[in-house]
Amino acid sequence: MTDEATRVARLLEAQGKAAELFAAIEDRGLVAAGEGERAVSDRIRDLANEMFGKTRHWHKRVVRSGPNTLLPYRENPPDRVIGADDIVFADFGPLFEEWEADFGRTFVLGDDPVKHRLRDDLPRIFAAGRRAFEAAPDITGKQLYAEVERLAADAGWTLGGWHAGHLVGEFPHETIDGADVESYVAPGNDTPLRRTDRAGRRCHWILEIHLVHREHGFGGFHEQLLDLG
Repeated sequence: MTDEATRVARLLEAQGKAAELFAAIEDRGLVAAGEGERAVSDRIRDLANEMFGKTRHWHKRVVRSGPNTLLPYRENPPDRVIGADDIVFADFGPLFEEWEADFGRTFVLGDDPVKHRLRDDLPRIFAAGRRAFEAAPDITGKQLYAEVERLAADAGWTLGGWHAGHLVGEFPHETIDGADVESYVAPGNDTPLRRTDRAGRRCHWILEIHLVHREHGFGGFHEQLLDLG
């Protein structure tokens, strides 16, 4: 079994590479008007391969724009062409030497002030959620979800999914599905997030912030490690 210090280092290294990938996405202007979501997703996949060698992904690659940004992860909307005044998010889970990253960011095209406010609120609410986690040693998944939900409401948004994060680790990590709510930052999880898994390893968590405004017809997404970094 990998020792804890090595696990932490590898998870942080994987996230660092994911952050490099997303910086390159922006630098190269891959999220652009007139491009289809699937085409952008494929170009990001190719960019990851170019930067880091052949890269697998532990969950489906997600690029969504416009009204598709309202939909939770499990939905599979039809491909959509990105507009000139659009909002787009990307959610990728690349594997780096069998260590999982899970990283999401939002991009805004054009000058719509509400879309820009949403994009700017995402990291702010993420940071506030992380502070809530750090301040409460025994915080449960249910309690952190409720705090993120409150933060979103205070900013004028609602949460777009039934959970706000999940376990992460070596691939394949502890199976996470709807039947195992203890693997999620979710209303039904009354267990402390700071605990060990069935193998006796410390649990590490992703916090994901999916904010939506159904009246305006769009949302945004931001995710990365909660308890490390």
